[in-house]
Amino acid sequence: MSKQKRTRYSDEFKAEALKLAERTSVASAARELGIHESQIYGWRSTAKKKANVSERESELAAENARLKRQIAEREEELAIFKKGGDLLRQEPKVKRYSFMLENSHRFSVIRMASVLGVSRSGYYTWQKTRFQPSQLEQARERLDRRVKEAFGQSKRRDGARRIQATLADDGHSYDVKTIGASMRRQSLVPKAARKFVVTTDSDHSLPVAPNLLEQDFETTAPNQKWAGDITYLMSSEGWLYLAVIIDLYSRSVIGWSMNTRMTADLVCDALEMALWRRNFPTGVICHSDQGSQYCSRAYRDRLRTHQLRQSMSRKGNCWDNACVESFFHSMKVEAIHWEPIMNQELLRQHVFEYIEVDYNRRRRHSALGYVSPMDYELKNSA
Repeated sequence: MSKQKRTRYSDEFKAEALKLAERTSVASAARELGIHESQIYGWRSTAKKKANVSERESELAAENARLKRQIAEREEELAIFKKGGDLLRQEPKVKRYSFMLENSHRFSVIRMASVLGVSRSGYYTWQKTRFQPSQLEQARERLDRRVKEAFGQSKRRDGARRIQATLADDGHSYDVKTIGASMRRQSLVPKAARKFVVTTDSDHSLPVAPNLLEQDFETTAPNQKWAGDITYLMSSEGWLYLAVIIDLYSRSVIGWSMNTRMTADLVCDALEMALWRRNFPTGVICHSDQGSQYCSRAYRDRLRTHQLRQSMSRKGNCWDNACVESFFHSMKVEAIHWEPIMNQELLRQHVFEYIEVDYNRRRRHSALGYVSPMDYELKNSA
């Protein structure tokens, strides 16, 4: 048996992985990214040697100031709630008990009873004796709760069919129309679409490769057909360009790179990450549009060096590269358009987490039978 090659990661990947570990934990980040904790610790140790003491102290000071602001805001909210308690006391006791029940996960019963002017014993008695809903109403409440939880876990991205698959994995079988009715009842609306805009420049005199893909996106194994493209993302500091490489077998994003300039280096870096992640396969069809970056000598030389076959869409035909167009559409709708405009650093982190955690590992893909790209590869490689 040949020894398995060790996966190599680019500096860009390592930097974003360390940021994810800082926001959550090393164990959580390692689990989300499918790597060993020791790798993150090693990367962190190397990064710390490059950082100076003053930068670290500045970060700690900023974090301390943020926490102080949060504490002050919470104290002010509590003071307002206490002083406004007389307004709530004017409501009938039943409504006050209902308020206590709905907010029992946020506030203590003792504190709420004191502010609302009711006794704890009265509240507990009401809990035991209040009207019990019918079995049908209980079943509907359970459904609504499960649908709302699944919708929240998807970050308000999934529609009825993806939620149906999520609930089925948890052992709860519901008709998609029933789930759709529950979503309408709770006003749960998935993030809506916006129009896609072409970004690459096809008006040039560079060599153009033939269309080897011919809109045939079907494959029987990984590393037969890869597709790439570039899109731009708006930040508060200007445009940030994203290039990706997708393996059409599982729709997994296997290579990506972000930069403030849309140059040949951008697509070369994304290709390099894909090669590292897939252990440098040969003979792969690498499809793209006719953008000048993909026609550049640097990109074509990289393909020849690694024995990859270049393929290009017809000029102005987005359907020839529909899978990547679909990914960009999903990413912008689900993770970008409905978020506040971020600076470039936060936007990079946001895109990194969407690709490496949400999309590759969690997002259910309709073309894969509503499983994630990672689960699809694991299932079909077993």
